[in-house]
Amino acid sequence: MNTTRYRLRRIAIAVYQHRTRFKSTIYALSSGLGKCGVAVIRISGPNASNAILNMTCLKYLPEPRKACLNKIIDPTTKEQLDNGLLLWFPGPKSFTGEDCCEFQIHGGRAVISSVLHGLSKLSNFRPADAGEFTKRSFYNNKMDLTEVEGLADLIEADTELQRKQALMQLEGSLRQLYSSWRQSLLENLANVEAYIDFSETDNIEDFVLENVKENLEKLAREIKIHLSDNRSGEILRDGVKVAIIGAPNTGKSSLLNALCSREAAIVTEFPGTTRDLIQVPLDVSGYAVLLVDTAGIRSKTIDLIEELGMKKSKDQAQAADMVILVIDALYLTGIDDMDLWLAQYAKNMKVQCSNCLVYVNKIDVVPEDQIFRFKKISQSSKWTICFGSCIAEKGLTDMMEVFENYLQKLCGNPNFEHPRCSQARHRYCLTIALENIQKFLKISKLDENIDIAAQLLHNATLNVGKITGHVSTEEILGVIFSKFCIGK
Repeated sequence: MNTTRYRLRRIAIAVYQHRTRFKSTIYALSSGLGKCGVAVIRISGPNASNAILNMTCLKYLPEPRKACLNKIIDPTTKEQLDNGLLLWFPGPKSFTGEDCCEFQIHGGRAVISSVLHGLSKLSNFRPADAGEFTKRSFYNNKMDLTEVEGLADLIEADTELQRKQALMQLEGSLRQLYSSWRQSLLENLANVEAYIDFSETDNIEDFVLENVKENLEKLAREIKIHLSDNRSGEILRDGVKVAIIGAPNTGKSSLLNALCSREAAIVTEFPGTTRDLIQVPLDVSGYAVLLVDTAGIRSKTIDLIEELGMKKSKDQAQAADMVILVIDALYLTGIDDMDLWLAQYAKNMKVQCSNCLVYVNKIDVVPEDQIFRFKKISQSSKWTICFGSCIAEKGLTDMMEVFENYLQKLCGNPNFEHPRCSQARHRYCLTIALENIQKFLKISKLDENIDIAAQLLHNATLNVGKITGHVSTEEILGVIFSKFCIGK
């Protein structure tokens, strides 16, 4: 009884929130905090026009989407607060789909505070919640969830390729793909349900279910190909985690410093200088990279701190998207089977990453004939091996070129015609949808198990719909919109 009462209460609250969602007019500072040349204050809601008529000297609303210079005044005292630009966006042709306006004012803290205080005096105006402008845009069908996430990614983008992928998603690349899949599922589900309802009383063609199977086999292949991208879209969005692994005193910290062109890590001639992780974010040809310098790994140690550092190093090697395995060139003296030796060395370092770049360091202290022999042996190796010296600054250009090729292999290049999963949420929903489609296709006697088949298609449609937001999922929406700042 208590459970039923609780559910009814939750439903009543949801209905109330839905009915009152857009009754208030919201406002917020949409530009960055702190002193700046220009600050933008955004207003959206049914009474947005009151902000113009009560906080400027205008008697009529200005021409839509045309900037005009006005005095900004307090709505009660009529004291001038600032001179600024005003923009009026009547709904539905606005970001949120509602009536909107913007005040572009000077970016001093006192000016911003006074204008926000003036807005608070207007009837039915309130400060916006985090992500509320974008949430209203979603509820007014101006954006779907993939576009909302694309906007969030665009705001957070640190590199050119992250910006490119986010902008494509904001422009609807994923929406078009997932909406077409959902529409296909809906059409096939409709055919299955029509067969259930009318096959015994009406003239329903026998080949209807066969057509459904053919359509879903094609759709399953498309989804499977889409999911077999090795998470390249997610890695591009989140950044490539690259762990620098190796034995003590092989030059890992020197390589880190060389790659980021500054002394990010302390370098000495004594083994074991690095005891903890050192993380440096980089932009490498448009790819976001997090370089992680780790403690050197040796077979035995009696130092507790070094042992803890080695454990962290091994954990990083397991969790990284890519590993740079650093080797002292002196270790290779007398080695004839490069692959066998590298396999054992990597095993000792706990390196199992398929994306592993081997960097043989300190070639400046090895005779040239030995280096020539190393390079000749490495040509037939299955490992990708680069030779150089961080101290002598040799081979780093070639190593960076190979490193960039690895990053391109991991992340690819964003393409509007072939969009990729950029969120773990998308991948999870598509995986569940694909499983349901595959279960449907495995039913040998479809007409005898038609009710089960229809439910499987319904589950698949529901999960694809969750990605774009074509279902009622307040929990999912709450997680997504909470990532936005207040002015978005």
